[in-house]
Amino acid sequence: MSDLLTHYHKTKYTLRAERALINMNKLFFNQDHYMIQDMCRDFAQNEIAPVARELDKTSTFPKELVKKMGELGIMGINVPEKYGGAGLDMVSFATAIIELARADASVAITMAAHTSLGTLPVLLFGNERQREKYLPGLASGKTLGAFGLTEPQAGSDAGATKTKAELKGNEYIVNGGKIFITNAGEAEVLSFTSQVYEHGEKIGIAAFIIPTNTPGLEIGEKEKKMGWKASDTRQLFFKDMRIPKDSMLGSPADGFKTFMKTLTSGRVSIGALSVGTAQGAYEKALAYSVEREAFGRKINKFQSIGFTLADMATKIEASKLLVYNAAWMKDNNLDITKEAAMAKLFASETAMAVTSDAIQVYGGYGYVRDYDVERYFRDAKILEIGEGTSEIQRLIISRAILKEIQI
Repeated sequence: MSDLLTHYHKTKYTLRAERALINMNKLFFNQDHYMIQDMCRDFAQNEIAPVARELDKTSTFPKELVKKMGELGIMGINVPEKYGGAGLDMVSFATAIIELARADASVAITMAAHTSLGTLPVLLFGNERQREKYLPGLASGKTLGAFGLTEPQAGSDAGATKTKAELKGNEYIVNGGKIFITNAGEAEVLSFTSQVYEHGEKIGIAAFIIPTNTPGLEIGEKEKKMGWKASDTRQLFFKDMRIPKDSMLGSPADGFKTFMKTLTSGRVSIGALSVGTAQGAYEKALAYSVEREAFGRKINKFQSIGFTLADMATKIEASKLLVYNAAWMKDNNLDITKEAAMAKLFASETAMAVTSDAIQVYGGYGYVRDYDVERYFRDAKILEIGEGTSEIQRLIISRAILKEIQI
């Protein structure tokens, strides 16, 4: 049993009574997964939900919640125990994100970007020295991570990066910039991608890892966003930034693989975040339908509302299956390129549809900020864009299925 689960027994978050395995989770869950689900659900309900509306209203980064997630081991859920992490699997990771996002997507994306984007590159491609240097801090949550990939002219076409790292002696001089980088203003560690030039010749794309206090790295102002308002999103500027040669993760030959593997895992995390966002909005709408009366009866007794709730619940369950299937396949060392894209595509579009339906169930009340469903709606839209748009996911899926029939 990992230290995270052992710690869980020692905290106020006590495991609920043995439950009957009556839902689809039993296809993917073992007892550890249920413990993670219980712990993260309790944390979300008791710590996140009471402050989520205020964090959104003030666009305040959830520093205290990040600290508490670090203490619980959530920030290092995917890091091996030898580096101070929980050493848990992708199903555990997806479960944690779902439960956090049910309360607040801003907190969930902060954790997800730290683990699947900020931590994963050094875990996958770092050498032992780099892992020992960075992973313990990242796993504890005392160090927050970010990953710089997207550029003004390299969004969906991530391979079109213009950032340039030129070798001069034992250093690379980096110039360029990144946009829409989650955690950028709060992170202490940054991984980023860049073209690599040696002796005036381009040799490939590589990933690098650096402290964010590196001279020559400038961090822009916090973006004013439609949703995810408590999360930190900024531009990065590299201006003659000098970094040691050994800052490179892997080799230039690994660069494209680095961010493609990072994106593939990131799509599972966005799928999970989508499920949690949809679930949170659905639960609010369901509860409201029980309380609200019109024409002398509960509104959920009207067929139109009942059918809407049925469609919402069905889409969420289907999304869960896709997300957990991709996570399970990842845990079993199977290629998930197609499955991760399917999970991200369907779950993100489900989140957008379900949050819109939740507002419709509420009627006019759903449009005002005193009720949380409008926040879920604003938080949902980015899910169809980040980690590859819905159009890119369809492109990935179509290529994969066409390749399969040609085998």
